[in-house]
Amino acid sequence: MLFEPFKVYVKQFFFVCRVVDDNVEDIRSDEFLQYDFTTIEVATDFFSDVNKLGQGGFGAVYKGLLKNGQEVAVKRLSRGSNQGEQEFKNEVLLVAQLQHRNLVRLLGFCYEGTERLLIYEFLPNASLDNFIFDSSKRSVLDWQKRYKIIGGVARGLLYLHEDSRLRIIHRDLKASNVLLDADMNPKIADFGMARLFDIDETQANTSRIVGTYGYMAPEYAMYGQFSVKSDVFSFGILALEIVSGQRNNCFRYGENVEDLASSAWKNWREGNATNIIDPMLLNSSESVREMIRCIHIGLLCIQGNVAARPTMASVMLMLNSLSLTLAVPSEPAFFMHSSFGPEVSLPEDTNSSMVTDKSNKAKDISSDYSLDNASRTDLYPR
Repeated sequence: MLFEPFKVYVKQFFFVCRVVDDNVEDIRSDEFLQYDFTTIEVATDFFSDVNKLGQGGFGAVYKGLLKNGQEVAVKRLSRGSNQGEQEFKNEVLLVAQLQHRNLVRLLGFCYEGTERLLIYEFLPNASLDNFIFDSSKRSVLDWQKRYKIIGGVARGLLYLHEDSRLRIIHRDLKASNVLLDADMNPKIADFGMARLFDIDETQANTSRIVGTYGYMAPEYAMYGQFSVKSDVFSFGILALEIVSGQRNNCFRYGENVEDLASSAWKNWREGNATNIIDPMLLNSSESVREMIRCIHIGLLCIQGNVAARPTMASVMLMLNSLSLTLAVPSEPAFFMHSSFGPEVSLPEDTNSSMVTDKSNKAKDISSDYSLDNASRTDLYPR
């Protein structure tokens, strides 16, 4: 027998959350929707393997069906994990205050005994990586859908960085943290590693490097420096993955295997940007120019020079105004090859010396794919 969901708006509910790494603040949350554990246990059929959607770094995710017929996704954080505890607090405090069509919606939480549950809207198509890196499923994503996903992720990041009540740095944007609804609209998920910035704060430092190898900006991986430009870097890698259909750390072209960022830079500079495009997309020749433009934008986002990377506001302008001339990108940050796989999330206190920035100053190189062979810097960030 299903129980009526026990829902109570909790006023003056306190969490101790590390909003800034070296400063612990008590933050009061008002009117968060709390579920009792029994309700969620029944909704997920006692967290059965049949309902298990996946396993993340801090716990498993299950599909659930509430008494009112609403489908939900339930993240059950691993018990006894200090990182999981902090992720839980981050998600509740940040995501509950965010409302945007390109961000996953947090419906509520459960904080009972040793149980820490986060209840989200259920998205039937799971995460982007399940499609974009699968040789058979990838065919479902034609260029129109991929372009919509790139634009949706960009809108979500712009909201986080500039348009919400808070300024939030996600710090772990990657294909597996972009969920897809029934219409393949993207929603950014997993804010457990996100950081809240003051409205006039532009950069912060941390000694605790968290994130995923291959998506992390070099200044963050090496020195613990992060800003909105760290997310811009991750977005650039993600955009290149969406266009190519391949992971950043093992791009294959013919018999050659190298990292996607390096290959994209080399091919774009030599006028061979079509080598980066997923062959499944090349039958749509009228969209090739648009695909090459997205490669160009991706390269602007992953430049080794942090100041040269555009803001997400500039990225949106580039995506929406195809007649706008793009700047010529400088050399991207190159990563050393590593034994880490493409989806390895780095734990706290990671030695970040595994990543090396070999970036140089911008080379004044024109390209056949810089729309009119002009170099303009008006889109560089403020």
